[in-house]
Amino acid sequence: MKKLLTFGLIAAAILSLNSCNKSSNGELVGASSRGKWFEPTPSGMQFIRRGTFVMGSNDQDARSGNMTSKQASIEAFWMDETEITNSEYRQFVNWVRDSIALSMTFDVSDDYKAIDFDGNPTEPPVIDWERREDLWEDEDENIQSALESLYIPENERFFRKKEVDARKLFYEYAKVNYKEAARRSNSYNYETQSYQGSVMRDGQMVPVQDRSSFIVRSRTHVYPDTLVWIRDFSYGYNEPWTNKYFWHPGFDEYPVVGVTWKQAKAFCHWRTATLNKALIEEGGYAVQDYHLPTEAEWEYAARGGVQLSMFPWGGYYARDAEGTFLANFKPLRGNYVEDGGMATMKVGSYDPNDYGLYDMAGNVAEWTGDAYDESAYNFTNDFNPSYEYDAQADDPAALKRKVIRGGSWKDISHFLQSGTRSYEYQDSAKSYIGFRCARSSFGNELK
Repeated sequence: MKKLLTFGLIAAAILSLNSCNKSSNGELVGASSRGKWFEPTPSGMQFIRRGTFVMGSNDQDARSGNMTSKQASIEAFWMDETEITNSEYRQFVNWVRDSIALSMTFDVSDDYKAIDFDGNPTEPPVIDWERREDLWEDEDENIQSALESLYIPENERFFRKKEVDARKLFYEYAKVNYKEAARRSNSYNYETQSYQGSVMRDGQMVPVQDRSSFIVRSRTHVYPDTLVWIRDFSYGYNEPWTNKYFWHPGFDEYPVVGVTWKQAKAFCHWRTATLNKALIEEGGYAVQDYHLPTEAEWEYAARGGVQLSMFPWGGYYARDAEGTFLANFKPLRGNYVEDGGMATMKVGSYDPNDYGLYDMAGNVAEWTGDAYDESAYNFTNDFNPSYEYDAQADDPAALKRKVIRGGSWKDISHFLQSGTRSYEYQDSAKSYIGFRCARSSFGNELK
């Protein structure tokens, strides 16, 4: 009887396999097809093929202040053609503003609650995020009353102007800390059916309870610091830049400044979530996350495939043969206008490098995702090197340094060199620091 039962179970299993994949004929053919996948070309980005390069200073730019170098291999990735502009960053700020406003009106109106395919409110009711922008034109008194707390209080208004209080615009998001999850001390013990190890939370080490222990939640203020134009330059008249730079349409295509490292990271997360939501709704697959480029990715892209080049354009000088400056920086002895601009300029005002990337030298310096350490080249891997550290509020200032690259409109040509590295603190905002995004490829050599 036992043998018959065993044979019956085996036969049932075989029948089950055949019913799942009738065309396999018992051969190993892989899981059922999920359709052909392709990686969509992201708007405004250039594909950077995988490759190897010498990272850091070399014989030509040995005076860059970083006297070490290393050979590094980089996987293929996408890079923004230009720095993120005011217009692009304002799309993020407006999304946060509208989403907060929509949440505030959720309990006072059914008009902004999602409906099912039959036109009935969903159960439980959820927010119809597609109607964010409709709120501001809604004349319903209940709606406007609910939104009142989002505006600057009357006693704080300049010239009685009713404006949204930028101090209340926060973006909340969560990410998985894969580096913490990958630590051997935090691995899952299959014998005890439990996790081991601990993770840092709010400045304290706490035991790993389950997978959720590796989820890091962040809350970041998103509005750029427009006062940087005054704060960065003592005894100067820069009020017009403060009052106009971020919101005036004349500056739409200028690089956003006054954003901290954390704000730039939040932008990358929002950009990822926005794209993936649209792709999944269209029946596609999510893509890799947008991120601040690692220091190695940034330098590899800046060199444009020209090994050991001093500048992104491949030459040794900041002028071309006709004497025209090739980037927006501080030439001569502070003649800011000699290169065609005064401070920042429209993105893409100068020729791109051989990878099709604009302003990899000058205009604004750019945040990278890496923490700054003088000896980072000595301990980072040569396989996609990166040194990340998300400093806590009570960490020493030295641990809050993040690598910036490329030099800016206020820097001399020394900082424009591809091998020059510098730093700023992650909670600092400056009138000369912006950023661009990168996105890892799935290893495809697409072009």
